[in-house]
Amino acid sequence: MINFTKEILHNFEDATSREWLETNGIGGFACSTVIGLNTRRYHALLTAAMRPPAGRVVLLSKFDETVVIDGQRYDLSANQYSGAVHPQGYTNMERFRLDPFPIFTFAVGGVQIEKLLFMVHGQNTTVIQYRVREQGTRSVQLELRPLIAFRDYHALTHENGVLDRTVHFHHEKVASVRPYSDHPSLYFAHDAEEVNSQGYWYKNFEYALERERGLDSVEDLFNPMTLLFDVSARGNATLIASTEILDVASADMLRQQEMDRRSRIVSDLAAEDDLVRTLTAAADQYIVSKYFV
Repeated sequence: MINFTKEILHNFEDATSREWLETNGIGGFACSTVIGLNTRRYHALLTAAMRPPAGRVVLLSKFDETVVIDGQRYDLSANQYSGAVHPQGYTNMERFRLDPFPIFTFAVGGVQIEKLLFMVHGQNTTVIQYRVREQGTRSVQLELRPLIAFRDYHALTHENGVLDRTVHFHHEKVASVRPYSDHPSLYFAHDAEEVNSQGYWYKNFEYALERERGLDSVEDLFNPMTLLFDVSARGNATLIASTEILDVASADMLRQQEMDRRSRIVSDLAAEDDLVRTLTAAADQYIVSKYFV
């Protein structure tokens, strides 16, 4: 298991030099740094392969994440702009680990929040789950603002008047967006109590590694909605971003299926060395299955 603690996570240079990768076996992927700050144009929570294994499109770049504990707001996310990092949610991180997929642990307001994410094998689908620990009688709400790009994964997006801001509601727990007609719909299955569909542009994200390479490095992302979760009683929140309409209730089953699949990859290895097992599991992320293609 790969594990980083506050010594790395609270050091901006060290944290942004360490990256994670999830893939779906058909050419799609999700990746970022261990603090969730995107430093490359290729960093995103859902890059879909629309013509597997090619036709890669960045649909969901990231979330702007805020937790409200007894009325006090705390940031979980982090973004880089020219000359500034805002917000600085990485200063609230306690731990990052791959077990077997990315798991981020935050400590704010006397509460521990764990976020995990994984891709579903064979689908352009990313599942994100939040769990609240040690909350006691505290009131805890989570605000998630998806930031979408809808672009070729080699390109960058900028504010424009062509984007369709409409949020479609398929039923109470599924919303979707299709900002451009030549791209697929992106569906959000969720267990939020409220969805606010007022949209905004977030402007001038800077990708440091693109700048270092001498390439275009500034992007605008659109926030089509805000999802509001009251986790005071249930202690968890779930969102599934996908090019398919899925049921949010399937998230736990999908997680277990993915854990079982990854376990099988290393279970037949003759070697019991942890490094060999880790490298074997990592190598699986780069395999595109002919079955799905």
